[in-house]
Amino acid sequence: MSRIVFIFSGQGAQTVGMGKDLYEASKAAKAVYDEADSVLGWSVSDVCFNGPAEKLTSSINCQPAIYTTSMACLAAFQEKFPGIEPVASAGLSLGEYAAFASAGYFSFADGLKLVSKRGEFMDAACRENPGVMACILGGNPEDIAEACAAADIDVANYNCPGQTVISGVREGVEKACALIKEKKVKRIVPLTVAGAFHSRLMKSAGEKFSSVLEATPVHPLRFPVAQNVIGKIVENESDIKPNLVRQVAGSVRWEDCVRDIAAKFDPEIFIEFGPGTVLTGLVRKIDPSRKLFNVSCLADLDKISFC
Repeated sequence: MSRIVFIFSGQGAQTVGMGKDLYEASKAAKAVYDEADSVLGWSVSDVCFNGPAEKLTSSINCQPAIYTTSMACLAAFQEKFPGIEPVASAGLSLGEYAAFASAGYFSFADGLKLVSKRGEFMDAACRENPGVMACILGGNPEDIAEACAAADIDVANYNCPGQTVISGVREGVEKACALIKEKKVKRIVPLTVAGAFHSRLMKSAGEKFSSVLEATPVHPLRFPVAQNVIGKIVENESDIKPNLVRQVAGSVRWEDCVRDIAAKFDPEIFIEFGPGTVLTGLVRKIDPSRKLFNVSCLADLDKISFC
């Protein structure tokens, strides 16, 4: 059997209608959505399938919606390909929770409660501490980090070679962008987001989230998981919860996560679960030697081959 890595979508990948065809065709996927609706006491499935987009995009709805859809995609995959276990798993920001649920660290329901509270606290932090984000295409990561330090803001994401995201108060991001432009980067793209995610402006959200996470029951990992804030496979399971807290306001080191997994396990295949194809695109830029699939709809399942 091929060496496979499971990866899970992050916030921003959402789209109205996500998961609906899986819900209608897969008993396993339907069970995930039904459980989510029951656990949270509101219809996660309706927000996923019918929106509207403004409601789906809000962190308080978006985080449980993407988590649920990602786990429903995984359930449909496991229904069609039973018994397949990855050598490792990872997720981008919010997707890290689906990665841990897939590895049995916490139950689907407990993970859902976590991301619901995480979304709630981050939503509040966005209102309390307004900020913006921008994606830098091209440029040297060290130069970008230096510009952020000079502007007193943060690097939110090291996504792949040539793609870095910065985050902070508007004036700071504008100052950093002006400094970065002097380095002749390809392009700077302002992001349409609710706030300055993965920056110091999210510190209050992380602090509130800590006690909720601490009370969540957990179990030994079935397979290794890479964590964003350290950029590698977590070796000591006692570090997982502190790393998840730090991740709320810390940098997402996705490129490092992928490289660490590739170095330690030499996987042949990465499979992305959840809406969109953002992560498969990033992995392709980080390590084009790997075979890539994504599962976001029913048709995607027919494209997967382990030959």
